[in-house]
Amino acid sequence: MSHPSTTDLTHRLVPSPAGRIHLVEQGSGPLVLLVHGFPESWYSWRHQLPALAEAGWRAVAVDVRGYGRSSRPGAVDAYRMLELVADQVAVVDALGEGSAVIVGHDWGASIAATCALVRPEVFRAVGLLSVPYAPRGGPRPSEVFARMSGPNGVSEEFYISYFQRPGRAEAEIEPDVRGWLAGFYAALSGDTMPAPGAPDPHFLGPGGTLREGFPTDRLPSWLSESELDVYAEEFERTGISGALNRYRNMDRDWEDLAAFDGAPITQPSLFIGGALDASTTWLADAIEEFPRTLPGLVASHILDGCGHWIQQERPEEINRLLIEWLDSLSS
Repeated sequence: MSHPSTTDLTHRLVPSPAGRIHLVEQGSGPLVLLVHGFPESWYSWRHQLPALAEAGWRAVAVDVRGYGRSSRPGAVDAYRMLELVADQVAVVDALGEGSAVIVGHDWGASIAATCALVRPEVFRAVGLLSVPYAPRGGPRPSEVFARMSGPNGVSEEFYISYFQRPGRAEAEIEPDVRGWLAGFYAALSGDTMPAPGAPDPHFLGPGGTLREGFPTDRLPSWLSESELDVYAEEFERTGISGALNRYRNMDRDWEDLAAFDGAPITQPSLFIGGALDASTTWLADAIEEFPRTLPGLVASHILDGCGHWIQQERPEEINRLLIEWLDSLSS
C-alpha cells in the first residue's frame, strides 16, 4: 500500500478564542489532533499526517496560538494554558466533531494533558511525547526554576527562567532565527547533542546566551536544510514572542489549575520519550508516578539513543507506536 503524500494535505483556518487557528489535515475517520511544542509548528508532524491518514484516521496538526498562521494576541497572559485548551476545543468543534484523541509533543504534551484533564468529555484519549504528565502541585513554578542551577553551580541560569522576561530571549534569537533554531534543534537531538561533560545547553552563564552552548557545525540527521528553512521562514515572519509567551504563563497556569491539584488523567493514555532527552531524565519521578497519575495508561516507551524531537528523529517508530495505540482505543 502506498503512503498518501504530503501533497494530499489540506490547510485551513478555523475560528477560535485566539481569533483563528491554522491547521493542516489529512485522511478521514476518527479525529486525532496533533499539537506541537517549542519552537516548532504543525510541520513537526509532517511524517505522522500521511501515516495516520493511511491507518484510517482524520489526522489534524495545528499551529498553536502564537505560531505560524494562527493568531498571535499581543497580551502575554493570552497564552495561559486554559486559553490554549479553549483553542483545541474550538478546533474540534469547527471540524464538526464531538470528540477527539489528542496527541502532543513538548509543550504540546502539556497542552494535550491539560485538555484531557479539564475537558474529558471532548478529549477521549491522550498521547504524550517527550514530556510526561505531572499533576499540578508543589511550589510556584518560577520559584522552582529560580532554584535550579547548572552543573557548574549557582551562577548559571535555567533556560525557562531566562525565557521569562519579555524581550530578553527575543534579543538573542531574532537577529539570526535560522542559526539559533539550527543550534537549538542540534543541542537536543540524539545524534548531535553535546557530549557528556560539555556545557549543558539548558543553562547559561551571567551575561551569556543559550546559543553559546549549542553545536554550530552540524544539523541533526532528521533535519535537512530545506526543512530548517520551513521553520526559520515562519519565525522570521512572526517573531518568536508568541512562542516564548507560553513559558511566561507558568505561574498563571499554576493559579488557574488549583482546582486540579494532584488530579489524575483517567482516559486511555500513551507516553513515549527519548532516553537521551532531559525531559525524560529530569522528570523520571513523574514517569514512575504514572500508575497513580495516568491510571488509563495503555503503553509507555523510552526510545534508546533518541533525543527530544522524537517524532522527527524516529518517525517510523513513532508512527508504529501511535497507530498501535490508536487501534487499541477502538478494539
